[in-house]
Amino acid sequence: MSYLESIKTAVIIFPIIAFLFTIPFILHQYHKYGSINKLRVLIIYSFILYLITIYFLVILPLPSREEVANMNGRTIQLIPFTFISDIARETNFNILDSSTYIQTLSHPSTYTMLFNVVMTIPFGMYLRYYYKCSLKKTFLLTLLLSLFFEFTQLTGLYGIYDRPYRLCDVDDLITNTLGGIIGYFIMGIVDDFLPTRDEIDEETIEDGKKVSGLRRITLFILDGFVYLCLASILSLFSGTLFMTTIFFIIYYAVIPYFWNGKTIASNFLNVRVAFPNMTFIRLILKSVFNYLYYFMLPVCILGAGMIIVNNIDLSPVSSIWLYLGCFILIMIFYFINIFLLLKNGRIYYDKAFKITYLSTIDEKGRNDR
Repeated sequence: MSYLESIKTAVIIFPIIAFLFTIPFILHQYHKYGSINKLRVLIIYSFILYLITIYFLVILPLPSREEVANMNGRTIQLIPFTFISDIARETNFNILDSSTYIQTLSHPSTYTMLFNVVMTIPFGMYLRYYYKCSLKKTFLLTLLLSLFFEFTQLTGLYGIYDRPYRLCDVDDLITNTLGGIIGYFIMGIVDDFLPTRDEIDEETIEDGKKVSGLRRITLFILDGFVYLCLASILSLFSGTLFMTTIFFIIYYAVIPYFWNGKTIASNFLNVRVAFPNMTFIRLILKSVFNYLYYFMLPVCILGAGMIIVNNIDLSPVSSIWLYLGCFILIMIFYFINIFLLLKNGRIYYDKAFKITYLSTIDEKGRNDR
């Protein structure tokens, strides 16, 4: 039953871990390949869920400190293959008597050993299929994973408890490592029916030759983040509006003008902007338009709400509803633009400015692999 609780906990925690992992994952994929492959997403995120699950199987359920303080059993077992003698002693197993098989398999000493083997079989499969590990490397990494689990148990969950609340057992190292090796050989049987890692990479790079809507959204956010970080550093020396504006022009116009249409963020994401007669003035106009459209327009909507509240005698409840309406209107504005980009990969003002976003993945992405 504790196994099911551990799995349930892992499923609950997984969305939080996945959320924290998603932004670095997106940035890495666009930097390396120029696109995000759906099969790769399934593999990576299922691997994360699997690792969370087996970790919780090792540490859960957590006892109280009082329970651990009252424990007086062994904390470590260093004799290899003790599980064999335990099974022989605690069960009535007889290889010549098939009626003892079910009883033996259902005994805790047996199914715990089998569980330790099964637990790391997927680990060996992932290592061989996606990470292209050799048998030797799979053996080593599975052993290290098992050592990490045993270290976790031996240290009482890294010192949270005064003593270990589970037995650190050398047999777990043996059975866990065996599971990883079994997984390696199982994947050798089934991987002929799956696309190879190289095929996934090639398909991803081929898709990366086009600039998708999500890639443009990522570029917009990353550009804003880099600019704000650099502008914050600049403000330590000169916090004037004039200097901030000058730096805005430098980041969004001067750098792209001399760097073939690329900013710091777009170079990282393998994207550059291009349009006929890419003059310095046109780059400034494009940057100013984006600033007014995505930043100042929402600010004006919120500012209009504040003016109304300050100049009209509204009740507190009405004021809250007005602000909420402004916030919803701003969210709708961003949602429409995000929807258009995700649907078409372009947005309506691209045509007015004759802007094209080009992928540089052929020039850079392949060399980064």
